Amino acid sequence: MTQAVPATFSTVREDFFNPPAVIREFREKAPLTRMAFPGGHPGWLVTGHAAARAVLADPRFTARAERGHPPVPRAATLEEFPALRHGSPGRTENTGRRRHRELLTAQFTPRRMRRFTEWAAKAAGKQAAVMHRAGPSADLVGDFALPYTSLALCELLGVPEADRETFQRDVHTWALPGTTRDITRAFASLGAHLHHLVLRKRAEPADDLLGGLIAAEPALSDEDLTSTAFLLLIAGHATTAHQLALGVFALLQHPRQLAAVRADRSLTDGAVEEMLRHLSVVHHGPTRAALEDAEIDGTLVRAGEIVMVSLPAANRDPDRFESPDRFDVTRDGTGHLAFGHGAHHCPGDRAARIQLRAGLTALLDRFPGLRLAVPPQEIPLHTDTQVYGAHRLPVTW
Repeated sequence: MTQAVPATFSTVREDFFNPPAVIREFREKAPLTRMAFPGGHPGWLVTGHAAARAVLADPRFTARAERGHPPVPRAATLEEFPALRHGSPGRTENTGRRRHRELLTAQFTPRRMRRFTEWAAKAAGKQAAVMHRAGPSADLVGDFALPYTSLALCELLGVPEADRETFQRDVHTWALPGTTRDITRAFASLGAHLHHLVLRKRAEPADDLLGGLIAAEPALSDEDLTSTAFLLLIAGHATTAHQLALGVFALLQHPRQLAAVRADRSLTDGAVEEMLRHLSVVHHGPTRAALEDAEIDGTLVRAGEIVMVSLPAANRDPDRFESPDRFDVTRDGTGHLAFGHGAHHCPGDRAARIQLRAGLTALLDRFPGLRLAVPPQEIPLHTDTQVYGAHRLPVTW
């Protein structure tokens, strides 16, 4: 049996871009390590790439226990609010919810994504221009990444132009540090807004994700549709915004890699994949529970035990990626698990990649002299939430 680990899962990173050293040490010893979750529930930490894929693809492991046994003591988050307690396509595994998830995935059609690609390029360029006019310095998180990705969600969901300013303000309130009162107010406002949006889509069909869901399955309830919109909001906003900002931070810290992408824009897609693999902003989880005894990579996981996958560790597994700790935009980074794997693979991965590519391109085009405005050690990073990133990223040009 592998060694026991502390009851509180460590999220402390020794530097900006690498997983905690203790997590890497666990992976070097075994792909699964015995872990004690808060409250003493028995379980395992998965750090190997092959073992992670096996767990995430195995129907003997369910996602239903994720909320009950988080890997770190849970602070108040959006998941605690009543609007999400009834479940969403990403939180349960009964037949109806799986069907909802399949319907959502089907809405990211090639035609819709081609149209979204054109829109994202224009939106990223406009946001970069706004940041440039307000310069010569800015916060890349608050002035570019967050507003750009929230506007992208407006486009995907079909939020009317007249409502987008209010929608973005509420999204930013809960995405940035703030008081519980402000976050609660913003979340309630978003819930009401999304509910009204669902009602509007029923009355006035439109060619967007919500309109497509209603057309594909008219029997979906208003609650199901609102919950789906929340899922997209939670899964697609902060993750994409922080992935973009942290990726630019990494490029600024690797000037040769940045110069290579500037000189050869065909490397942009590779840079995006390397940002996803190398940084893995979902830095603890996903978490599963064993429905029955199951053997994973030679380790017996008992029914009822919790298994947490460390995506940052799996995406740095030397058995899968050569020199995995090296940031290299020219590598073939396909096969990383930044969007998960199996039945719960992120349905919006194509939209996220489109946003990252368009955002990075717009910044390279608009800011040839982009650089950090403060020493790297002064950039505040947050590690107390499931999504890793910078609170602020001061830049100048």
